[in-house]
Amino acid sequence: MKVAKFGGSSLSSASQIKKVANIIRNDSNIRFVVVSAPGKRNDSDIKITDLLIALHTNHSIGISTTSIENQIIDRYQQIAEDLDIDVAIVKEFQAQLHDLLQTITNSERLLDALKSCGEDFNAQLISQYFNKIGLEAEYKSPEAMGIFVTDEPGNAQLLKESYGKIAENKDSDKVLVIPGFFGVSKKGDIVTFSRGGSDITGAIIARGVEADIYENYTDQSHIYSAHPGIVKNPHAINEITYREMRELAYSGFGIFHDEALTPLYEVRIPIQIKNTNAPEIVGTKIVVDRGEVKKYPVIGVSGDEGFISVTIKRYLLNREVGYTRRLLQIFEDHDINVEHIPTGIDDISVVMRANQFENNNKLEELLEDIEQQFEPEWIHVERDLAIIAIVGEGMRDTIGIANKATAAFADSNISLRMINQGASEISMFFAIPSKDLKKALNNLYQNYFEK
Repeated sequence: MKVAKFGGSSLSSASQIKKVANIIRNDSNIRFVVVSAPGKRNDSDIKITDLLIALHTNHSIGISTTSIENQIIDRYQQIAEDLDIDVAIVKEFQAQLHDLLQTITNSERLLDALKSCGEDFNAQLISQYFNKIGLEAEYKSPEAMGIFVTDEPGNAQLLKESYGKIAENKDSDKVLVIPGFFGVSKKGDIVTFSRGGSDITGAIIARGVEADIYENYTDQSHIYSAHPGIVKNPHAINEITYREMRELAYSGFGIFHDEALTPLYEVRIPIQIKNTNAPEIVGTKIVVDRGEVKKYPVIGVSGDEGFISVTIKRYLLNREVGYTRRLLQIFEDHDINVEHIPTGIDDISVVMRANQFENNNKLEELLEDIEQQFEPEWIHVERDLAIIAIVGEGMRDTIGIANKATAAFADSNISLRMINQGASEISMFFAIPSKDLKKALNNLYQNYFEK
């Protein structure tokens, strides 16, 4: 039995929804379908989720929402007409948007409620279309499925008790169509997962109904060993482990939401990445353990921009008991999430995502606290850093992995700001200037996969 999740590009228009219907019709093992909001139809198009966010923005600052409302409703109207289903449902969508704007006064609550409409409206349309073409289907809201979450707007976390509720739907004789991206709090409020959260919903459903496999349909047939927008024709990955995928997703692999791995990893349900436009291609499978570890000790290289480091230096720093704990406490006090902590005997660096310091004075306040509590010889802040990850289950048993990386950086005349190897020895991280990211990824790919 399968759970299939379809992304925004797979559901961007009526023609794409028809492809989805054919996939479901040709595979009777797919019993649960999790859907995203309509994505872009072309490069100049706007995702429905982005329009809903803009609707919230205009409403919040008192600007007319009529134009954006019309764009949203017109999009669903077009899909309904092209699918030849009753367009009366679109009038209901419009009434729901009006109701939310008029009745919800809390800005965070309103934003979550509006964002959820993208997936919710699409699930209702798709369910109606499935039944029209003879696929017995039923729309199921997250509340009806039992997806109950913590009350954190924009950052919902599943309540474990939900799995028991979801399991009650496992023997349905219909294909259940479920909107992704959101759940319901115990108080009945709509709460969204983080952006890309439809992947999370799909994983939650797959675990709850004890699926044999979770199929995740996108506009790509595979996960690749490097970003195809940066490296020309990188090779496709047939199998990748949960651990490898998690490491790569952290540093720039955007095809799969990394938080969606956890529910499935815990119960060992495999994930199959597939392409809605070419469903006959097997795609990439995410598994607990993979073959070909010796052939491909490194499975992929990835990189992400937007990091900043703070380095403090003081003689005999390593002799002070608890200095790392005290330093990290300062970051915690300022609500700053830390990514890496490379150390020396007299210095320590803390690497963080720079977006935590946007539109606030946190960095200045943080540095002031470090100065007062540590009295370092100096504090150095470096901005515009990129983090590159080299990942592979076979790295721990293969000699010379690090040499290939440092050679690639040296050949490119790239200065390394940090080298950090994970404790599991399946990943190595390097900090470099952001301007060198593309060059570094291309040279690393050459060294690991083409030479």
